[in-house]
Amino acid sequence: MIEARRLHILRAVADHRTVTAAAAALYLTPSAVSQQLTALEQETGHRLVERGAKGVRLTPAGEILLSHTNEVLAQLERAEAELAAYSAGSAGTVTVASFATGIGLVVAPALARLARTAPGIHVRVQDAEGDASLPMVLDRLVDIAVAVEYRGAPDADDPRLTPVALYAEPFDAVVPLGHRLADATEVPLAELAKDPWIGPYPGNPCHDVVVLACENAGFQPRLEHSSDDFRAVVALASADAGVALVPRSALRGMDLTGVLVRPVDGVAPTRRVFAAVRRGAEGHPLIRPVLDALAEAATVD
Repeated sequence: MIEARRLHILRAVADHRTVTAAAAALYLTPSAVSQQLTALEQETGHRLVERGAKGVRLTPAGEILLSHTNEVLAQLERAEAELAAYSAGSAGTVTVASFATGIGLVVAPALARLARTAPGIHVRVQDAEGDASLPMVLDRLVDIAVAVEYRGAPDADDPRLTPVALYAEPFDAVVPLGHRLADATEVPLAELAKDPWIGPYPGNPCHDVVVLACENAGFQPRLEHSSDDFRAVVALASADAGVALVPRSALRGMDLTGVLVRPVDGVAPTRRVFAAVRRGAEGHPLIRPVLDALAEAATVD
């Protein structure tokens, strides 16, 4: 008989690629993870992982078991959801991880809605970059992720997750007041090819949006200054340190006295924001109202 908790460990090792990282995500010791993997191999009668200099990878037998693991764990999530519904499930705590702008745009308004419609649900919010919240969901550190599409993100049909589309927003060009394109009503990105750029660090989903937009315009941006805080990005632009692309919602309420904000000429670079839960948990009576409140908040500009 295969124990479900060992399947959680197998998936964590597959996701994190090292025993040490999987152990940290699961709040276990590396030796405990190794022991559970050994026990799982004994239960199945197959070698499931191979250790190498670059970490751990699944064997073909391990890949077969992982495909079933995703289905089994999703079904367990559904079972928990139905049991919670059976016992009413009208009160409890749901944890949401979201990037800062998403907290302001949809998470905080969703909390206000839930205070009226589902007062028994207590939501705990954690600030996490747009690419960090999905691993937190998979590692069961949080219940819901508010994330941004990015290169390497799980596909919409990933068997581990259920996504819920929230909103899409364009990036606007931010240039210093004295910039040569200051009089333009729209900014062609190709005209900024020789400018110094200010933008998020690699790994931030917004970095991918900026670089891809510039590549589509025929150049690689010369990123001279890096910050994941868009207030810092705008401040640097106001000091004539360079140009930037910033999500429109991030500019709301910001001091823009030293810069000009212009829409991008043609197809604007866009970030798409979605919520995600572990597959099977979308029907949980505590999680479903939070997902609905996030979706409702996203429809209000």
